[in-house]
Formats: sequence, structure tokens, C-alpha cells
Amino acid sequence: MGIIKTHWLLGLFIFQTLSLSVMAEKVDRVVYLDLRHLLNADYGDSLTVCDTWDALHTVSTLQGIVNRNKPQFYINYIVCGQRDIDTYWWQKYRQQGLWLANADSVGCPSVEDAVRIFNKDVRGAVVYDPNVASTSNVASAIAGIEDLVAVRYDKRPESLYSRLCTNGGPLTVKVWLVNDDGSPMFTGKGLLPNCTRASSGSQKCDPYLWFIEKYMKTGRCKGRYAGYYLDQRWRDMPTRTSKNHHQLTNHDFFVSRRGFFFDLSPWDDEAATDDPTQATGTDLNTLKELLAEAQRLGNGRKMCYIGGFPAWAFKYTRHAGGRHEDVATEWQFSELISHYNAFKDADAIGYGALANASFWQHFPLNRKYKQPWVTRDKLKQRGLINADGRVNTEKNYVVIYMGDYDASSWVSQRTADIWDAKERGRLPTMWCISPVLSERIPHAMHYIRQTATAHDYFAAADNGAGYMMPGVAEEQQRTDGIDHIKAWQKHCRKYYKKWELTITGFIIDGNGPAMGKRSLDAYARFSPNGIVPQKCDAASLHGSMPVLRSDWDLVSNNPREAALVMYDRIKSRTIPFHWFRCILKSPTWYEQVCTEAKTVDSSIELVDAPTFFELLRIWLKEHHQTP
Repeated sequence: MGIIKTHWLLGLFIFQTLSLSVMAEKVDRVVYLDLRHLLNADYGDSLTVCDTWDALHTVSTLQGIVNRNKPQFYINYIVCGQRDIDTYWWQKYRQQGLWLANADSVGCPSVEDAVRIFNKDVRGAVVYDPNVASTSNVASAIAGIEDLVAVRYDKRPESLYSRLCTNGGPLTVKVWLVNDDGSPMFTGKGLLPNCTRASSGSQKCDPYLWFIEKYMKTGRCKGRYAGYYLDQRWRDMPTRTSKNHHQLTNHDFFVSRRGFFFDLSPWDDEAATDDPTQATGTDLNTLKELLAEAQRLGNGRKMCYIGGFPAWAFKYTRHAGGRHEDVATEWQFSELISHYNAFKDADAIGYGALANASFWQHFPLNRKYKQPWVTRDKLKQRGLINADGRVNTEKNYVVIYMGDYDASSWVSQRTADIWDAKERGRLPTMWCISPVLSERIPHAMHYIRQTATAHDYFAAADNGAGYMMPGVAEEQQRTDGIDHIKAWQKHCRKYYKKWELTITGFIIDGNGPAMGKRSLDAYARFSPNGIVPQKCDAASLHGSMPVLRSDWDLVSNNPREAALVMYDRIKSRTIPFHWFRCILKSPTWYEQVCTEAKTVDSSIELVDAPTFFELLRIWLKEHHQTP
């Protein structure tokens, strides 16, 4: 126990010493705004909800603009349980010798003061319609493209709009998404405003189509980044999940990257639950057009980075009066974007809120983060390979996919309790974290790698450097002639190389087809030591890359119950290699499950990821298991 604790403390020491290498970019001055009081607002009062929405939307778009070129505006807002997440990360890098140690922190009392402080960095305001919900997302997109702060139209004297945009306020309105008398600019009828294009018949979808005409077809939006986040309809149901799941604080990064925003249904068999009078499929057709434009702008060679996730508790599922289940909606959206060279950083409900990504995007990462691979000599020394070079099959080898870390928001919120647990490092663990998260939370990715023990090994989360379905992308090429897999391979390879990842711990095929030869060839190039899809043979080799079919989830919080599930599944299988998945489980739970499993069946051998996949490769070669 003392040795393990020493290893854990050594990791923290290494973080504090090796991290001195991230001092390359000096941070001089940071304006710091504490917004945690908004979490205590009375969400039963509609005007208070409006004021809360307004403050957070304006701040997030302001952050995206002023943090685009350098980190200068930080907010304190996200709370997870009893933990102040933004405080946690701020204090971590305020330590002596670390990135923010010498930054001059300037307190800011209010949103209005923040706008005044950074007034020279913005060109004015984009004002949107409180009665046409989708205009809030279009406003965020315009904010980033035109360096304008998003403000909701509200004539109350005490409203943020009145204080910022009227009577000598600091912002001049440059773009209106509502008529200046408060009447709707988008009516769902006739022609789109200042366009020759006819209305879709949906007041919700028309603002997105107008944005396509004015900003995408003209090349003003580059289509590389997008946010799939709730529009202002959230104000009608703010208590349905956690108080921060409006996800307005997630906007800042995508504003800084001049991305587009949307909140649309992926289903073609029913009208969107938030727009029931639209013609069936109008939402989907609008979403397809947005994605097609983004793909065109990327010349079919670049991937579109989408932050967000279907807001299943609010829209488009049975929770909101629709026909479809939550996971089905997730898969439907994932399948859809896979047709268009797009992937998602899956800010899903539960831990979906993230703040300050536009600030942290400037964190200077190391050039490379290395990981060792196991040698056959080591496997022989450990008795896992017999003298004749064959795998010792008296054991049942187990690896557990520690997830789900395919979302920047989830990693940011849960590092403090899961990763920092003192029990971490006692057993070999395969942490599956999407490497593309280094775009929005590089500071967290760096911290995790710098404090890892010898027992912490890293693989990619579903389905690589982002979540898309490669089987769908491969099939789509037969339709449009675009080499989607080549674009995906190029995208992933960059991130896998930086983080020295050679395993993809899980590939969700969903309702799409299984990966074909081109997809498998691509993964063999950037993930040569193993992949775990849903749709494949139980185990096989593709060239020299091990391919293992994903198996069961361990969901019970009771370690004994989870261990018995593991045992029962192992007993029913005919191969000695077993993959299990868990979601946001603590190192304590993990240790207890593995201990319990060993007491039930002594042949169960939890091994590190390199050992597992190297043994699997050797065993498959012995048994000639090729497709």
C-alpha cells in the first residue's frame, strides 16, 4: 500500500515539475467573473429564467470573441455535486511554476461590466427573437463570424438588452434577427428575409436556412466547427435536468472557432417535438443541408467538429412526446453526421456542461505524450507465454474499457473525483479518452497524462478522434464519391500520433453497417494494436491488427453483482479474451469488482491493455483467425 501511495504522490510531483515545460505562452492578465450565484436562481420564476439565460448567453459569446487569440476572460460557473469545476481547474494551474501562476487576476462584478471591459474587442451586438427559439443558435453563429455579442430582445427596462443596447449602452446592434419593434423577422411564410429563397413553412427552420444563404453559401462560415446545443426553448423547461444543462457555457469555444449552431431533430418519420406543425422531416432536411454545406466548405477532405449531443430529455424522444428512445436517437444522429465528414464531441446530458474552453484552448501542450508497448520477452517472464511461444490459455484474460470519456464536458467534470481518487493506480487500467478532446480541454488531458501511474494506460474512446460511424462513412462513398474514410484516417492519425495511441477501445457501429476493408485498413494504419467494434467476428486479425468484438457492460454499482456478471459471461464464451465496458466508475469500484471476480474464478486475469492486445494478436496468429 505504501508503494502504491508513493506512486500516486510521485505522479502529482511529476505534474508539478514536468509541467514547467508548459510555460511557453505567458498569461499576463485574466478577467475573472464568478457566475455561480446563477445556479441558485429561482427557476420557477420565468423572468428570472430569462435573466439567467441572457447573462450566460451574452457572456459565452463574449468569451468566444475575446479569447479567440489569447486567454483573457475566465468564468466560474460549473458545479458537479459539491465540486466547483472551474475553481478546481483554475487553482490547479495557479500553482507555482504552472501556466497561470503569474497571471494578474482582475475580478469583474457583472456581465455588463465584462462587456464594458472588452468593448474594444467586439463590434457590437446581434439581437435575436425571444419568440423564435432557433434564432438564439443562429445568433451564436453570427456572434463568432462577425465578432458580435449575442443578446436576446427584451424591452423590459431592467433587461440585459435594455442595459447593453439602448439608452447609451455599450453595444450597437449590427445584426437583427427580430424586427426592431419586436415582431418576428422569421414567420415561416413567403420568402426568407432579404432572400429569394422560399420559406420552409417552419418558423423554427427558416432562420437556419437563412443562415445557410447568408453565411455558408457565401463562405463567411467555414463549416469546420458546429455546436449541437439547445436553443432558447430551454427557458420553457429549465428544471428538466441539472440547472446548467442549457449548455450556453459550451458555446464559447465554437464561437471562437466561428462555427455554426443548430438544434434539430435527426428523425424523418415524425415532426420535431418542438415544432409539431412542421411538415414531417423538415428539421432533418434542414440539418442535412447544414451538414452538406459544411462538407462542401471542407472540400470533402476536412472533418467537421460538432460539440454536443441530442438533448433527449428535452426534445426528439419519448421524454418529449416523440416516438423514439434515447439511445436510438443518439445512434440516429451519429449515423447521420457520418454521411457528411462530421464527428461529435459528445456533451451528453448528465455532465454535459463545460465552461472556458475558449480560454483553455491556448494551453500549451507537450509536443508528444509517449506510452510504452509490451515486449514478448516481458510476456514470457510473466508466464503469459509458454516456453514454446504460445499463449497460456489456462487463464481468462480481461480488459475493462474505462469510459465514457468521449466528451470534453464529462472529462472536465469528473477528473476531480474519478481520476484523482487515491485508489487509482493499484490495478492495470485502460482509460479510453478521445484524443480530440485536447481541442477543448488540453489542460485536463495534459494533467491526466502527467499524473498517470505505471498502471494507467490510454486508448482512444469511441470511435477514434471523435464519435462517428466508419461503416456508414465507407458506404457513403459509393453514393457521393467522396473519400470519407481517407478524411477520417488523416484526422485521427494526427491525434493518435501526438498522444501515442495505438488502440481504439470501442467502436460503436450502431444501426450502421459493419466496417468494410477500407475502414479496417484505415484503422490498421493509426490504431495498429487493436480495435473493438460492435459488428465483427468474435475475434480476428486484419493484417496484424487484432479485432475483438465488443461485449457486455458492467452497470451495477454493487461490485459483487458486477463481478458475477463478468464471471457468467466469461463462462459462456469460447475464447480466453474478454472485454467489458463501464461508464464513470470509480477506481474503488473497479478494484473491488476485480477482487471479487478473482475470488469467484481464479483463472480470471485482469491485464493491462498492451498485454491484452499483444496476447490476443499472438493467440489469433496461432489459431489463424483472419477474416
